[in-house]
Amino acid sequence: MIRRFVLAVGLICGGFAAHAEIDIQQVTSPGGINAWLVEEPSIPFVALEIRFLGGASLDEPGKRGATNLMVGLLEEGAEGMDARAFAEARDGIAARFSYDASDDTVRVSAKFLTETQDEAVDLLRASLVAPSFDDVAIERVREQVLSGLRSDETDPDEIVGKAFYGAIFGDHPYGSSENGTIDSVTALTRDDIVTAHRNALARDRIYVGAAGDISAEDLGALLDKLFADLPETGAPQPADVDVQTTAGVTVVPFDTPQSVAMFGHKGMKRDDPDFFAAYVMNTIFGGGGFEARLMHEVREKRGLTYGIYSYLAPREHAELFLGRVASANDRIGEAVEVIRDEWAKMASDGVTPEELDRAKTYLTGSYPLRFDGNAPIAQILVGMQMDDLTPDYITTRNAKIEAVTLEDVERVAGELLKPEELLFVVVGQPEGLEATVGQ
Repeated sequence: MIRRFVLAVGLICGGFAAHAEIDIQQVTSPGGINAWLVEEPSIPFVALEIRFLGGASLDEPGKRGATNLMVGLLEEGAEGMDARAFAEARDGIAARFSYDASDDTVRVSAKFLTETQDEAVDLLRASLVAPSFDDVAIERVREQVLSGLRSDETDPDEIVGKAFYGAIFGDHPYGSSENGTIDSVTALTRDDIVTAHRNALARDRIYVGAAGDISAEDLGALLDKLFADLPETGAPQPADVDVQTTAGVTVVPFDTPQSVAMFGHKGMKRDDPDFFAAYVMNTIFGGGGFEARLMHEVREKRGLTYGIYSYLAPREHAELFLGRVASANDRIGEAVEVIRDEWAKMASDGVTPEELDRAKTYLTGSYPLRFDGNAPIAQILVGMQMDDLTPDYITTRNAKIEAVTLEDVERVAGELLKPEELLFVVVGQPEGLEATVGQ
């Protein structure tokens, strides 16, 4: 089954002409796998973006890091090929595969030439359906993961994230790193990796975006070839979390001349009717680079940091509104106070007409720049599906931005920004900053 949606979008490069029409086709394979396709035959290659919903959140109790380690092994040999043979076969046809795990997804990206499509799909299928997980590869990739974890122990940015998410999410998978710990990764067995593969890579959680030189009919056949031999269902998704925080500061002592702070509280779901108003509001507040209020107040006026930002973080099982800043130990306390003041000011006063106009111009003008080739378009198609958007979103998105009013921003800022729930976690040796939470 194929459904088509023709959308006019201004594009600048990557094989698509300026102001080209993007024809999004909704494809269902004979075996029932759904995908979105933008067919573009002018350049003879195809980009695929695949997501398996669940990701590292599906790690079983006591097995944290199993999904991450499993994903790292997908290109380390399959169907009788060891890692070297697999790499030589892939490189010999100029294909490119990448695999990554986050808390919410396993991500697989593929690029291949039209003339070697069959060979590339065979290799990609083997890596997804029949990875070898041989002992030599397991130990090699395990050591790479362990090396990264050891490095994380001395990285303030990693430490602050671990402490912040641990404080909010506790025993939920979001409360610990998807990479696991040194102890948990060291203890993982091959059976644990096989279980993680079965739990995460299943047909009931697949999202696919494709762009390039492939027809809808050929894509349908490709989907069944790739996924037919995967399990029908995977592990259940973890529970949703209602984020609860109390205003205050947690300090994690660490010997460094510059403290790093992460701050925030509960955010907003992506499908909330007010999401666009919140998105515009955050662009003005902390997401708009040098034009943002936080950057102006904390960096430009006071010289307290090189950079500060805030962002909406709607995850699959929880939603957050977060920010980060780094400052010298003797100035981080002042930075925290300025952030608190601006948080309260935005909540009570909203924004000016000039700020709103600048944010709209930036957001609407930069949007077409995302569509700069097959791979970015395939990624966008997957993201739209996972956010439960419709194909016409590409043409209606900027209109939704333009429709946001001052009253919308003022109302949403008052509802979303909650100074009484604003939690800071600071890693370093902050001077003059009293810890009030978690001590």
